[in-house]
Amino acid sequence: MRIAVVIPAFNEDATVARIAEGALRHAERVFVVDDGSRDGTAAALAGLPVTLLRNDVNLGKAASLARGFAAALEQSMDAVVTLDADGQHRPADIPRLVEAAAAHPGDIIIGTRLAGRERMPPLRRFGNRQADFWIAWAAGYPIRDTQCGFRLYPAALLEGLAVRGGRRNGFVFESEVLIEAARVGCHARCVSIDTIYGLSPRASHYRAAADTTCIVLMVAGHLLRSGLHPLGLLRSLGVLSHPAFPRDSAGAKSPDALG
Repeated sequence: MRIAVVIPAFNEDATVARIAEGALRHAERVFVVDDGSRDGTAAALAGLPVTLLRNDVNLGKAASLARGFAAALEQSMDAVVTLDADGQHRPADIPRLVEAAAAHPGDIIIGTRLAGRERMPPLRRFGNRQADFWIAWAAGYPIRDTQCGFRLYPAALLEGLAVRGGRRNGFVFESEVLIEAARVGCHARCVSIDTIYGLSPRASHYRAAADTTCIVLMVAGHLLRSGLHPLGLLRSLGVLSHPAFPRDSAGAKSPDALG
């Protein structure tokens, strides 16, 4: 499987080189999208064999991911892994996502922060839980940690996905991808990873209240257009099983972490 890694970065000079170096060990190509950084993000990558894409101004995470996806797809990759540049994700976990993708071809793999969730700031944890509920409802099956940016996307999905990557979409982009993917039969599978906070010297770019509200409004639009998707609500809550995630012999809810 030919893997590319896309790393969106905005003012990440303290951590981006370490993340890019780690990603290079597990991918054929690494694309870093410098989203109009005002620090030394670009300079920190000097000498590394990565492809640096630079936005002249800050366009937001959605636009940066879309640009990185386009560059990766031009190289005929089989899948694209995304991870944040602030140290919240370990590049060493990339092979685990690739292994899960081999077991579930065509699906999205999410590095799900299950271990050490108590280290997540309370407001951020609350916002994530709210987003999980709404997005799972609209997608029609349980999804854990919908806000984690450490993911593997099949190239075929990215080539045909109709999700806007403009500035106004911001952090909504990664949430809407999960909903639109479900419409074409592509589901998110979870691989458990550690919850890591405090390694970046700057505050999170994610605004827990404002960005979660934008996500909920986007999901509400999808639900209204689908007649509130009652079957999706029942499946997302585990009341009914989803064909892609049948209950095990003990009746456990799915999907669960793959490892």
